[in-house]
Amino acid sequence: MKKIKITQVRSGIDKPLRQKRTLEALGFKKMHQVIEVEAIPQMLGMIEKVRHLITIEEID
Repeated sequence: MKKIKITQVRSGIDKPLRQKRTLEALGFKKMHQVIEVEAIPQMLGMIEKVRHLITIEEID
């Protein structure tokens, strides 16, 4: 299965609680943290909700 590398580049401060909780659910604890996740539909949905706060890279 494909993997995706995501990095938080913007803060969750002053964002709706739902977006803050989505960042936590993805595993982010601080800014500029890099996380690798499987490209399953549930993760892609969460990534889409906070796309403006993160950067996305595909890993082969």
